[in-house]
Amino acid sequence: MSVSTAALDSSVCAPLPVLGQDVTVPLVTGGEVTYAALDYAASAPALQRVWDDVAAYAPYYGSVHRGAGYLSQLSTDLFENSRRTVAEFLGCRADDQVVFTRSTTDSLNLLAAAIPAGCQVFVYETEHHASLLPWRDAQVTYLNAPRTPGQAVEALERALADRDPYGPALVCVTGASNVTGELWPVKELAAAAHAHGARIVLDAAQLAPHHPVDIAELDVDWVAFSGHKLYAPFGSGVLAGRADWLRAAEPYLAGGGASRKVARRADGGVDVDWHTTAARHEAGSPNVIGVYSIASACKALTEAGFDTLVAREQELVRRVREGLAEVPEVQVLSLFGDDAPRVGVISFVVRGWNSSHFAAALSAEYGIGVRDGLFCAHPLVRTLLGSDPQDPGECGAPEAEPGERSLNAIRVSFGAGTPDEHIERFLRAVFELVRQGAQWKYRTEDGRCVPDRGEAARTV
Repeated sequence: MSVSTAALDSSVCAPLPVLGQDVTVPLVTGGEVTYAALDYAASAPALQRVWDDVAAYAPYYGSVHRGAGYLSQLSTDLFENSRRTVAEFLGCRADDQVVFTRSTTDSLNLLAAAIPAGCQVFVYETEHHASLLPWRDAQVTYLNAPRTPGQAVEALERALADRDPYGPALVCVTGASNVTGELWPVKELAAAAHAHGARIVLDAAQLAPHHPVDIAELDVDWVAFSGHKLYAPFGSGVLAGRADWLRAAEPYLAGGGASRKVARRADGGVDVDWHTTAARHEAGSPNVIGVYSIASACKALTEAGFDTLVAREQELVRRVREGLAEVPEVQVLSLFGDDAPRVGVISFVVRGWNSSHFAAALSAEYGIGVRDGLFCAHPLVRTLLGSDPQDPGECGAPEAEPGERSLNAIRVSFGAGTPDEHIERFLRAVFELVRQGAQWKYRTEDGRCVPDRGEAARTV
């Protein structure tokens, strides 16, 4: 048996140029190979277009909003124009606000700090921790993992029907799972939320890089995503959507930029007049380069033609799923089944292998970077693996030795910059590791599975 070498349909479009596409890495077996970055779900490589735009702006870098000099005014214009670019990319409504943050996690924590008192929050256990955990001061209902999109809608409708009908409520849901890549029925969930007087926030961290997101069309109240998953560098994110809760809330951070006027009182205290615009939650010197990089990525994806990018990615998804299906020892994880639409995120386990051992061998022997662990979605991965919620196991810190069963999985993820060769090398590596075993011995060191430099496991 051998993995099919049928070519991908590269006529759809070519991959977009990204940084690092020519980087070589050493192999434990000797020599070097071009690195295959297949961990896009954690951080996608920056688009070359984004890097070029940032490099062109860098000599003109200046303070934002409060400087009289030319570079400050230029940087302010660039910052605010970036806000408009992101609003267009997301299909924002006329009265929506775009707030720049550090990440999806930061965006959702900002919203959690802005929800009204007594707000009831409804979250599926399938969420990434960024959207599962921020709601510490709210009354939270955690919904069990659904097994079909229809079950997801039905479970939400039941839960909302039982809530206090007079208080505020918020539903938080992912657009595409960071574990299975499956698309969630966002529009239907939004309709269910609004029918019961609730609002909804979409965690689009995994959706926005792979699929168009239109706030108005989906009829969601807020969208959150990160730049580092949208082919931009680290350190920037977005919360976009309705302004009323954000205007009414205390500033997320207190400081310069969030305040319009500060005056001492006669009693020695301080009176503050806070901004009502997005600046209310953007205190401090903003990350203008990070913000500009997000806007550049939005433009690049739009100009490349998102429909064409989606079509090519679906070819990659098809090839990976078909290739993994040819290896009986591989079990692909899924909530909604094989026919569910999904983006380029696929998690699996291999019978007879510790997942961290398998991922380490892919890296050390083939130059392929994937992710192993629980992917900061512990309840979901444990549900998919059929393990007890109390079983041990941490995100990225396996306790099992190489060869022992682990409670972790392996995730391969890809996108607009992935070459066909990386997909074919990955599938070939999976087949060879399962059929022939690793070429090298491995050990656990500081919670990670690493090659033992002493000797090979078999003849190389």
